[in-house]
Amino acid sequence: MKNNNKNQEKLFNKAGIMPYFFDERSLKKYAPLAIKKAIFKTFEGHISVPSFPLSPVQILIENQPHFIRLNLADKAHRLQGKWTLTLENNVVLTGKVKNNVIQLPQDLPLGYHQLVLNYSGKQAECSVIVAPTRCYQPTALKEGKKLWGTFLQLYTLRSENNWGIGDFGDLKQFIQNLVPYQADFIGLNPIHALFPANPGSASPYSPSSRKWLNVAYIDINQVPEFQQNAEAQAWFNNADTQATLAKVRSENWVNYDEVIPLKLKGLRFAFDYFQQKTTALRQQAFTDFLKQGGESLEVQATFDALHAHLMATFSEQWGWDFWAKEYQSYYSDTVQQFKQANQETIRFYAWLQFIADEQLAECDELCKAQNMTVGMYRDLAVGVTGSGSETWADKTLYCLNASVGAPPDVLGPQGQNWGLTPMNPHILQQQAYRPFIELVRSNMRHCGSLRIDHIMSLLRLWWIPKGDSAANGAYVRYPVDDLIAILALESQRHQCLIIGEDLGTVPKQIVSKLKNAGILSYKIFYFEFDKEGKSRAMDDYPYQAMTTLSTHDLPTINGYWRGYDFELGQRYGVYPNPNILAILQRDRVEAKRKILARLQENQIKVEEGVDETLTSQVSKKFNHQLQTYVSNVSSGLFGLQPEDWLDMTEPVNIPGTSMQYANWRRRLTANITDVFADRDIQQLLNTIKDNRKN
Repeated sequence: MKNNNKNQEKLFNKAGIMPYFFDERSLKKYAPLAIKKAIFKTFEGHISVPSFPLSPVQILIENQPHFIRLNLADKAHRLQGKWTLTLENNVVLTGKVKNNVIQLPQDLPLGYHQLVLNYSGKQAECSVIVAPTRCYQPTALKEGKKLWGTFLQLYTLRSENNWGIGDFGDLKQFIQNLVPYQADFIGLNPIHALFPANPGSASPYSPSSRKWLNVAYIDINQVPEFQQNAEAQAWFNNADTQATLAKVRSENWVNYDEVIPLKLKGLRFAFDYFQQKTTALRQQAFTDFLKQGGESLEVQATFDALHAHLMATFSEQWGWDFWAKEYQSYYSDTVQQFKQANQETIRFYAWLQFIADEQLAECDELCKAQNMTVGMYRDLAVGVTGSGSETWADKTLYCLNASVGAPPDVLGPQGQNWGLTPMNPHILQQQAYRPFIELVRSNMRHCGSLRIDHIMSLLRLWWIPKGDSAANGAYVRYPVDDLIAILALESQRHQCLIIGEDLGTVPKQIVSKLKNAGILSYKIFYFEFDKEGKSRAMDDYPYQAMTTLSTHDLPTINGYWRGYDFELGQRYGVYPNPNILAILQRDRVEAKRKILARLQENQIKVEEGVDETLTSQVSKKFNHQLQTYVSNVSSGLFGLQPEDWLDMTEPVNIPGTSMQYANWRRRLTANITDVFADRDIQQLLNTIKDNRKN
């Protein structure tokens, strides 16, 4: 029995299933045997990487000795062979194996190279990736300057022109309004592809694909083919269409079920015109885009077209795992027949990606024209849903019978199951990290920075057997050093600053890795205390960090100060244990007391009625005082969100809920014009500009 258990543990370890982890109180938490067995099954036998005599991929760091040791069963055997290394620029280097080692030149250029080994009439191949030690940082950060900016949930923006959801046109307007305040960056929620045929799947953190864009963000008014199409304009100016637009613009929550079909109808008018009457130059640009997108774009467009067809024909076709078996793989004969019969519809969905990419690029160019130090920063979600286009087309890479999340902790006593499907780290290595390389490349397009949600996923992810509760999981290891090296290489090539969201339980072994790689940490003011337990002083924050007061997963400043998140949590069943809720409430009161003490130390006088209790008053004035105070932080980046400029209460998301609360729908309480016309907000932004620039 003991031997059997030892063998099992060896297999778990080989798969990368970690036997234990340290929780937020530094207590060692062991994974139960039954859970490890269940997770092991989700690998479906793919728990190792073929490595004889070469691994599929080898990461080398620039300007260090470069040698690759051959993997042989008989280490005493001396393999005779010749190697050829074809560099990215097609320069070819050759040499011989010596003492079972391939010795490569130390001055190899950065990039992706291909190694071929010929031995005993056989051939082995290996991708050789030469990476820098650090990610890109703009000159201003190297000079120690203090930058500031804002981050948006793009869909929440209101304007006189959008179609009931914030879009790239609104983003341009927002960027232009920031110019007088010399903002250095503007951050976005993940803008990954969702499910146009299933508008209710609205979470930007649960995408169909992370490689393509959410077409809901297209500003239809600025699509040339929509402007030029008389039929489109007649439909747009029709009383019924205008009444629908007025309705969805006025609503306080994004009405996806009305907005998405409306936008798709308008875009179809535009596409029909594009097909018939657009210029040869524009047709060529689209042809080039199709060629560049390759099979990945074809998969995405086919998925969206097929999904729309099935939703119109049958009920409850939410994703490919609900479809008839013959449709459940992109490569099936039935899907290929669908492609042949529906080429124009598939072309329409590919064209939507073309338009979205074009408009995102225009936003990026506008940031550059305004000389923003960083410009736009995009957000990379942790993973994809198991029912979207990426898993539909690559079922080998993804472990479909597992999902990822977070273990129980004080903030989330039930743990979190994000419903995202994990990549198999062994298959990722077998594929020479190509899926990861393509992923970061696509998300570094048209931006100056990339925020990586839950960056600890480069080291480990909390896997949960599909259908189980979040508490019944275990951590699975990922090849962290290799992934950081690739991230550094792509970051330098794209001149893209990397921000790592490292909140929650952060293992010690990744902290120094991220710091040494030049990846910015992520600090939330509410959670920062010094060794004496006081609210952390503004000059005590690390420079290599982004500091903010709140995020999409936390209450607004107003909500935090009033304890509104506890009220909502109780309403929606986030806190089933009253004792844990009482501890959290007590901790909140204590944290607020410490924050108020720091404000008093800094001669910031708060209004009467604002105190540490959960019945405290909160005013716009106090809200702005707090933001102004934190803008003095010593971190290189300081960010804040328009919800807090407006002193809003309602959160955009309540972690631990799905259907109970209208997550990812809450809009801003004012349109963009009124936000920037607000005298209090003007004063706030001017003060922050002065604090960061002086």
